[in-house]
Amino acid sequence: MRQIDDEPTRAKVLDLIVERGPVSAAQLAKVLTLTPAAVRRHITALEDSGDIQVRAPAALGKRGRGRPARHYVATPGAHTSFAEGYSDIANRALSYLEQVAGQKAVDSFAAVRGRDLERRYMPVVEAAGKDPSDRAKALADALTLDGYAASIRDVGDGSFAVQLCQGHCPVREVAGQFTALCDAETQAFARLLGVPVQRLATLAGGAHVCTTHVPIAMPALRKRAVRAAASDTRGRRPQRTEGTR
Repeated sequence: MRQIDDEPTRAKVLDLIVERGPVSAAQLAKVLTLTPAAVRRHITALEDSGDIQVRAPAALGKRGRGRPARHYVATPGAHTSFAEGYSDIANRALSYLEQVAGQKAVDSFAAVRGRDLERRYMPVVEAAGKDPSDRAKALADALTLDGYAASIRDVGDGSFAVQLCQGHCPVREVAGQFTALCDAETQAFARLLGVPVQRLATLAGGAHVCTTHVPIAMPALRKRAVRAAASDTRGRRPQRTEGTR
């Protein structure tokens, strides 16, 4: 009976690791309101089944005394347990398109998909207002509802940039062969958020999460330069040419 009861909770643990990894057992216990012992039991089972592995987080910060906490991410095998959107037939279809019509046709298909994503998420993002941070959070929530397990993480103190992270990608296997899909998605995110985003890593490229850098404010020096340029422009009088009064 315990094994049956454990399955839904274990699935929640795996879902959270997919969404937030690298994540520690203590962080999982806090979010899921479970005891550390219960979380460790599920982690052990997921490690044994090959669904998760240990991965150091990007920035651990200052370590205290004692052994550092282990952080976990989902393995590529765990991602294949989610619906992959008929990846095999999609790969075959795009390969055939490339063969008969060339790379430009594949790029055109990817661009159309990017525009479709933009149209789908634009109402939600626009409703969040003009602030890039709020728009990024709205986009992450919308992506999560569509199965992307998306979240927002601060860069530094979160004043100048955030990262849009996608723990799952329904077209991961296809995008591994046709990178134009990732490029078009990145361009769609830039148009949706209204800022020049940068894709740092992708699941299709072998990373444990798709990571997109989203600037939300200009650095102080650049902002002062922009203001100075604008002030200088306003202070100039238009020069008269000969013959004008």
